[in-house]
Amino acid sequence: MHRSKSELFKRIAPIIAAFLLCPAPASSSDRIVGRASVIDGDTIEVAGKRVRLRGVDAPESWQNCSDGDGGTYRCGKMAANALDRFLAASRPIRCDVIERDRYQRFVGVCFRADGREVNHWLVESGHALDWARYSHGTYADAEKAARSSGIGIWRGDFQRPCEVRAERFGHGPSC
Repeated sequence: MHRSKSELFKRIAPIIAAFLLCPAPASSSDRIVGRASVIDGDTIEVAGKRVRLRGVDAPESWQNCSDGDGGTYRCGKMAANALDRFLAASRPIRCDVIERDRYQRFVGVCFRADGREVNHWLVESGHALDWARYSHGTYADAEKAARSSGIGIWRGDFQRPCEVRAERFGHGPSC
């Protein structure tokens, strides 16, 4: 049976179109590597590019938390300072970019030069929450361990960062 080129094209065109519309897997071009500067507890700048750490939510830099002893402290500032110290301990930083958010920041999972994952460390050290909406529970065990140890924000009471943003700005992703 002999088919014309147009008949063949009609049969394979949908397959080609489906292939072209599928998202490409991450490649080395989807990585950002360099010295990191801390913007806030869950956003860094690497090689001049803003990277939102995927799946974690740290207190806002202006946010206060209870210290568990009747006082308050700037938990957002503390998270950002702790992140800065953590990043400085092993440079450079590599971020594997997953997507861009609505603010056009890169969103990714970042690693220090020694291989430690930054996103995971933030949650396990009690400086950020597992934002299950975006992490799909990746850091749930780390959050549970930080909570049971009473470290970082878990040493007292706090309001979830996404709730604080919603109250202050009246927008943002829901928790």
